Amino acid sequence: MDRLPEECVSKILSCTSPPDACRFSMVSSTLRSAADSDLLWRSFLPSDYCDIVSRALNPLILNSSSSSYKHLFYALCHPLLLDGGTMSFKLDKSSGKKSYILSARELSITWSNDPLYWSWRPVSESRFKEVAELRMVSWLEIRGKIGTRTLTPNASYAVYLVMKTSHREYGLDSAACEVSVAVGNRVQSGRVYLCQKDEKRCKKERLFQREVQDEGIRVPTRREDGWMEIEMGEFFSGEADEELRTSLMEVSYQLKGGLIVEGIEVRPKHDC
Repeated sequence: MDRLPEECVSKILSCTSPPDACRFSMVSSTLRSAADSDLLWRSFLPSDYCDIVSRALNPLILNSSSSSYKHLFYALCHPLLLDGGTMSFKLDKSSGKKSYILSARELSITWSNDPLYWSWRPVSESRFKEVAELRMVSWLEIRGKIGTRTLTPNASYAVYLVMKTSHREYGLDSAACEVSVAVGNRVQSGRVYLCQKDEKRCKKERLFQREVQDEGIRVPTRREDGWMEIEMGEFFSGEADEELRTSLMEVSYQLKGGLIVEGIEVRPKHDC
């Protein structure tokens, strides 16, 4: 391979993955040059990377004249706020696939503009300017949507509600929420609980957790960024220009409060 032109080597490496390219760069000087080339790393970037960078809150950080495409790729592997800070974007470091978080302001939350039911406030640990906190409702309905053309084509994705509960939480574990993920006429539905029981509580509640798992009802899990998340469903992003629609509903007469919504994340599933 050392005898091949650098452009040919870069083309071959473009069929691998970003981590593989970094490993090849340690094999020989020829591979190092090809593995660090702009030709290769531009192939790992999404085709609309220029549009993504132009929508960033501070695109000048990414447009430095000394930056290479490899530098740009890894810069985009860190969360980047877009569209005035209402959406977060990130590339998956191992595959280069795109993920987005729609902020609470980008979602349709029933009665969210009524301060009797919801409040909007800044939270220091949030990536967004503000989050939505549920004061009290009996009808809980959260919807989000995004065009599949903005995602990586021909990739498997999962959708997550990114949330927390406050110390004033009540009623969130009294009934399971109905969740759905739809693309075109393909719909996946499920059930989730918004509040996971405290492990230090009584044995009866731990038995409840096992029953929930046996019934296939999902519960929140902790994220690396300190928030909690609940999987709402998954889908396959093809090449067609379609709309992804997500929803979470719990509309019993049970009053509930203390849910803090940061947003909905759409991120690629990792191959097993």
